[in-house]
Amino acid sequence: MTTVPSNWRKASYSNPNDSCVEVGRVDGGAAVRDTKDRSAGYFTTTTEQWQEFLTAVKADRFA
Repeated sequence: MTTVPSNWRKASYSNPNDSCVEVGRVDGGAAVRDTKDRSAGYFTTTTEQWQEFLTAVKADRFA
């Protein structure tokens, strides 16, 4: 997996002043970083891990 993220995106529901996370693309997965401290780095996931996470969020398993 390439770990140089591109195309960072912030959630469309976020206000410009709110802290949130951004998601970027990497070969074979996704990268995630904190918008309030982008210099702290990011973590990466495989495509399968990212899809499982999104499925869990949509199923409200973190409520």
